[in-house]
Parts: sequence; structure tokens; C-alpha cells
Amino acid sequence: MEPPPLPQLDQRSKFAIALGYLKPINGLLRIGWKLYANRQSPINAAMSYTIANAITGVYPDYSIDPAKVFISRGSLTPAIDVIATPVTGAVNFEWDDNSDSSNAKQTDKALLAVVNPTKSEVIFDTSGASRSETTQILKMPSDWAGDSVEVYLDFISEDGMEVSNSVYAGSVVVA
Repeated sequence: MEPPPLPQLDQRSKFAIALGYLKPINGLLRIGWKLYANRQSPINAAMSYTIANAITGVYPDYSIDPAKVFISRGSLTPAIDVIATPVTGAVNFEWDDNSDSSNAKQTDKALLAVVNPTKSEVIFDTSGASRSETTQILKMPSDWAGDSVEVYLDFISEDGMEVSNSVYAGSVVVA
């Protein structure tokens, strides 16, 4: 039997990399991509976007650029000036209250995600602090201490009908 052609191997490799990163956050993607997924599931919409925009490298050495991954996509005003810092056993999120701009409201709830690519796990909160509170701490599992994790923040409207594009807050090492 002949091996698959290179373009097919290339696409399979990209698919596997994207799925490996996104599968642990599927529960969050269902919320964050539900309004952006036209005639496809939220995970498929996120996969398509990630394959097209967040994979770097050349076959067979692909990797994910976490800064280009979107945990959510939507028209709600995104967070600004997001800072993530490790604190003992947790990650502290801070952002500026921009509830006076565009369609942002003080009552929008933070959607927080901390992705651990090494363990293929995620910790997230889908009903976090309000936009006007400007801070929240998300506890991490004790076995994540010393791991480098990728941190994201986005908002969902109080009625759950709108989400913002997620903001990548960087990579931090869990304390």
C-alpha cells in the first residue's frame, strides 16, 4: 500500500496538533464559539480557525502559537490591558474596566481559561467576575506547580447571548 501523499500528511499533522490543543477546552469552546459557528459545531469552527491561523512551522515540525488561538469569537467588546500573574496555587487575572466603550457592560462576566499544554488539561471558569470588578483569581491543581501554562480571558454578556474575542494574556509558570 502506498503512503498518503504529502499534502494529506501535512493536513493530518495540522489537524492533530490543533485537536491536541483544543480538545481539553471543548467545554469552553462550546460557549465561546457558539455564536460564531456558522452551520458547524463550535469545536469545528475553532478547529478550522486554529488550523488556518495558529499553527506555525513546516511539516512535520508544527506547533501551536497560543497567542493566535481564540477560546472565543464574538462581537462583544473584548478585555483590555489583561495581565496574568502566578500566585501560590493560582493565577491572578487583572484587566481594565472598559464597560464605557461600545457594547461592553459592567455586568459582563469573565470567561477565564488556563491551558496546560504539557498535561493536555485546562482549568476554566465560565461565570467569573464582572467586567467592572477587574480582577479574579483562578485556583490551579497542585500538580501544575512549575508548569508553564497559557492564559486567556474573554467576556460573556449577562444574558449569555454575546461573547467577546478572547485575549491571550501570555504564558506563566504556576507557582
